[in-house]
Amino acid sequence: MTRERRGRSERPDRPVRRDAARSPRPGASGARATAGEGTSARRRSATATDPGTRRTRESASAARKSAAVQAPRRPWYRRPAVMGAVGVVVVVALGLVAWFTPLLSVRQTDVAGATSISEEQIRQALAVPQGQPLLRVDTEGAALRVAAIPKVASARVQRVYPSTIRVTVTERVPVVFVDSPGGTHLLDVEAVDYEIAPPPPGVPRLVTEKPGWGDPSTEAAIEVLESMPPQLRGQVGQVGAKSISDIAVTLLDGRVVVWGGTEKSERKAAVTLPLLTQPGQTYDVSSPDLPTVR
Repeated sequence: MTRERRGRSERPDRPVRRDAARSPRPGASGARATAGEGTSARRRSATATDPGTRRTRESASAARKSAAVQAPRRPWYRRPAVMGAVGVVVVVALGLVAWFTPLLSVRQTDVAGATSISEEQIRQALAVPQGQPLLRVDTEGAALRVAAIPKVASARVQRVYPSTIRVTVTERVPVVFVDSPGGTHLLDVEAVDYEIAPPPPGVPRLVTEKPGWGDPSTEAAIEVLESMPPQLRGQVGQVGAKSISDIAVTLLDGRVVVWGGTEKSERKAAVTLPLLTQPGQTYDVSSPDLPTVR
């Protein structure tokens, strides 16, 4: 009886001990909670004390604030459309002022390049009145009027702001002269007969059947003269052309150089100069590789 009571009294104690063994120790749960709270506190402390993280958060906050603030709008008068319209109005206004008012008008006429033509003759041909707005001056038409003067080879008319018209002329230069019953005619390098006047010194006589502009023989004779070096051309008193392939040059001392055609003119000129040092009356350089002296 005693053993049974002891056995029965001991059996309920075992589960109690097992339950006590399985249950956490007193204070264990509190320890773990305390450790977790300590870890969170350290993390918050580290986050709060980390300057990089704090700056990142501040920058993000400032970016959000700046994005939230709306950019100031431009004043209406500084908008591109308004400024473009104002620019157009200003340009049109300046054009109207220059076109209709005497603010930018002709007050002076400058002439350049004229030596044997009087400036008064050029101004008369120019026909641009004083006080006319510069923009209304027909420069092309004025240049054509000046170029119509016989002694003018070319003319250029320019506007020089604020109040000047500039005329630049190129005069014709005589290269040959032609005797005629009406007087001595001067021809320039283009074979233009532009003036009846005594020939300047050093200008040779031209002898052809129909001297003048558009005549092939005249043009060929002038081409031969233009190909000569100055030391040879200065000795020429007359150039005759029966045809474009039969040209002869008479020197001031009476000797004759048979030139032939215009081909190889530079080679012929180079051969003629040393050939003239030899005695003779006629020097044939029509075949420059086989020149002859008679």
